[in-house]
Amino acid sequence: MATLWTALAAGTALVVVFGTLGNASPDPADPAPADAAAAQAARPMENLGRGVVAVRSSDTEVLVSWRLLGLDPEGIGFHVYRSTGGGDWTRINDEVLTGGTNIVDSTADLGQDNAYRVAPVVEGDEQEPSEAFTLTADHAEEPVVRVPLRPGGEVKFTWVGDLDGDGEYDYVIDRQGTPQALEAYTGDGEFLWEVDMGPNSEDQNNIEGGSATINVGHNDGVTVQDLDSDGRAEVAVRVADGVTFGDGSVHEEVDDVHQSIAILDGETGAPRATAPVPDDYIDDGPLYARFGVGHLDGSTPSLVSYLKNRIGDGAFNLVIAAWRFDGEELTQQWKWLREDQDAPDGHNTRVIDVDGDGRDEVAEIGFVLNGDGTLRYSLAEHGVVHGDRFHITDIDPDRPGLEGYGVQQDNPSGLREYYYDAATGEMIWQHVQDGVSDVGRGLAGDVDPRFPGMEVWSFSGLHNAATDELTEPDTELAPWPQSTIQWDGDLTTELLNDGKIEQWDPENPTPSGSLPRLLSTWSHGAVNASQDINPTFYGDILGDWREEAVYTNADHDELIIFTTDHPTDTRLYTPAHNPAYRNAMTFKGYMQPHYLDYFIGDGMAEPARPDITYAGT
Repeated sequence: MATLWTALAAGTALVVVFGTLGNASPDPADPAPADAAAAQAARPMENLGRGVVAVRSSDTEVLVSWRLLGLDPEGIGFHVYRSTGGGDWTRINDEVLTGGTNIVDSTADLGQDNAYRVAPVVEGDEQEPSEAFTLTADHAEEPVVRVPLRPGGEVKFTWVGDLDGDGEYDYVIDRQGTPQALEAYTGDGEFLWEVDMGPNSEDQNNIEGGSATINVGHNDGVTVQDLDSDGRAEVAVRVADGVTFGDGSVHEEVDDVHQSIAILDGETGAPRATAPVPDDYIDDGPLYARFGVGHLDGSTPSLVSYLKNRIGDGAFNLVIAAWRFDGEELTQQWKWLREDQDAPDGHNTRVIDVDGDGRDEVAEIGFVLNGDGTLRYSLAEHGVVHGDRFHITDIDPDRPGLEGYGVQQDNPSGLREYYYDAATGEMIWQHVQDGVSDVGRGLAGDVDPRFPGMEVWSFSGLHNAATDELTEPDTELAPWPQSTIQWDGDLTTELLNDGKIEQWDPENPTPSGSLPRLLSTWSHGAVNASQDINPTFYGDILGDWREEAVYTNADHDELIIFTTDHPTDTRLYTPAHNPAYRNAMTFKGYMQPHYLDYFIGDGMAEPARPDITYAGT
């Protein structure tokens, strides 16, 4: 088949649904919210290259994979070229490739280096070829790309961004030593810079640690993204007194409690701008942070900061603020103080356009803020309290807009899990059981093609979200709700759990500890990172639309990037050019799946072309 979509039914059009605005609390000095015209401007996103990657998929075969970009013209095809041992480039496909953006090469001499590159073909004309990827001679048979690191301490998180503007992803990692540090590397492992987080990062208590501590508990305080839309990514980090930047300069504060946000040059680690962290609650100590990026006006990136500290031994202060970096200055756009508002937070933040108007909102497990910092709605009125996990995407493609699914921690009413309209907060259904229990995991994804849309599940059986039907009542046979991953090339989702990529079979379910396994990461030298169960990062960073999982080895001197070795006919533009998905790639917290703003699963409709432009062009 030429493309996947000839076999799919037409999709349901997205209906824009508006919620009710809450009470505004922006800083009086902040600029006015963007007008409707600004919201219609296409958002700038990374000017990515083809991300060509090749892995040895068998004793005699190589899978070569590359990106379909968000703004590629309809009908674009590709030629794939190979250079063996540094020789001439030879085309390995006979006809223009118009299906899945991958090909199996079974004719290569694998005893020599083999470089691969792809050339787009538009209306019969071949365009300039991509950058090449080289599979080294006698390479191991494994779905892995290895990136060298300097020797150093444990790595909890990896962030990705195009630090040098070459169109491919580079890497920023943390080092969990005392003191902590950040390091940056190019995509092929060239060391760029280090930031020493200093003496105020040595107290790593996960609730009330040092003022420069990063990446403890559900806090990170770091993110990577192109904040000024110049085509190169910056690094945002919450800093305190004594932090040494990549250029050797040292950050100073009046004491060990005051903090700032620093925007670092992605290539050098030098500070380009700093601004003070809000000090509304400084009497209760420094604020831990969770960072991410979204387009709150629809057309310019904003750094979104979740900032929190504890009041004595009890409740928590919460500040959510948005910042804009224009290439020279970092300016606070607004801040929202929870104060006495009943707005339950959790262990992860999502920035996503919940109502389809092109502008992103800031979502927590129990409330949503509009892009101007006003409260859109709180789920507290439906009995929602703090919880570990929530997910927002097009869970039910037959229902207009996006839906949310969350689980609860110690809810006194017995509420365990709930499903709601992401634009309005309208509750669609809830599951309540007697007693108080901690539901530590919950997941959404299409794992059962027998039922329309996605399934959602925690530990009360597997439910079809659209109908609330209990499709697998045996909790021992339902898949473990850790994380989803797109891996094998079909449209249902695979599962990533504790170093295993697995496939749940609804026709023949087996206990969660014995699911059919596609990959064991430890067989390739990988070790788990955050929460002793997760990779350091996962998302689509190489090749076609499937997702990568990034680990380190036990010595923490190598990134081990798992990338699929399964061919597929499915053609989708890279999720990194989908606004919701790319925003999600900037957040950590308790690491959770990244979701698209459209339904992906069995019977899906062709996704609409994203309303984006390429930054720096």
